[in-house]
Amino acid sequence: MAATEKKSGGILETIKTVVYALLIAGIFRSLFFQPFWIPSGSMKDTLLIGDFLFVNKMAYGYSYASCPTVIVGVLGINVDAGDICGWADGDNTRLFGNEPERGDVVVFRHPVTGRDFIKRVIGMPGDKVQVKQGLVYINGTPVKVEPDGTFVEVAEPQGPQRLSPRCENGPVGHGGACNKSKFIETLPNGRSHSILNIGNQPSDNTSVYSVPEGHFFFMGDNRDNSSDSRVPNIVNGVGFVPFENLIGRADRVMFSSAGTSMLYFWTWRSDRFFKAIQ
Repeated sequence: MAATEKKSGGILETIKTVVYALLIAGIFRSLFFQPFWIPSGSMKDTLLIGDFLFVNKMAYGYSYASCPTVIVGVLGINVDAGDICGWADGDNTRLFGNEPERGDVVVFRHPVTGRDFIKRVIGMPGDKVQVKQGLVYINGTPVKVEPDGTFVEVAEPQGPQRLSPRCENGPVGHGGACNKSKFIETLPNGRSHSILNIGNQPSDNTSVYSVPEGHFFFMGDNRDNSSDSRVPNIVNGVGFVPFENLIGRADRVMFSSAGTSMLYFWTWRSDRFFKAIQ
C-alpha cells in the first residue's frame, strides 16, 4: 500500500511540475518575450525565411494582443490571444503603452485574421503616406533612397513552406542566381534600412493614405513581395493597424536556418546568429 501511495504521489508531483513549468513559460511569453519564426520573404533582406527571433513585448506596453496565440496543428490546438484576453479588445489602448518609432520592425496581429505579421513602421498617426514609382512619400516629401548593389539568392524553394523567391532577373531556372536591386532607405527621423526591388507593379503607385489617430502604416522591406498597409485589409491586405494590435518589437535575430527543419545543422546560417535588426 505504501509503495502504491508513493508511486501515485510521484506521478502527481511530476504533473504539478509540468503544470508549473507551463504556467511560468506562459507568463514569461505573455509579459516579456515571444518567439517568432520568419515564414515568408516579405522582409528580405533584413529578415530571411528561417530566421528565429524573440519579440520584445515590453517595448510598447501591453494589450489583449500581448496574450499568447498557441497553434499546434498536429495536436489540434488552436488557442487565439482573443480567446484568452478578448475582454480587453476594442478600446485601442495599452497598459504602460509606448508608441513605436518610425522604422521599428514590429510583430502585430492582423486586424482581420488575427494572424501574426512582421513589417516595418513607415507611417505614424496623422501622417499622409503615398508610393509613387516605387518611392515612398511621407507628408508630401520623398524619403531618401540610395543604391546599394544587388541582393543575390539561389532560385530554389525556401523554408518549411517551400516558397520560391521572385527575381528581378526572372525567370530563373532552379539553382540559378536570383537577383533583386538593393537600396538603403532613410526615413524622416534618420533611421536607415535596406529595401529590395523586383519590378514595376500596382503597389509601386498608390493613392494617398491618411493614417488615422491610434493607427500605424506598415510596409515590408521586400517592397514588391509584401502584403502590407498599401492594400486594405478588406481585400486580403493589412490596411491601417490599431495601436492595440501591436505585439512587440523585433530587435535581434537569435538563430537562422535555411532548411526545412532547424535540426538540419548543415543549413544553419551562423553569420546571422545574434544579428541586430536595423
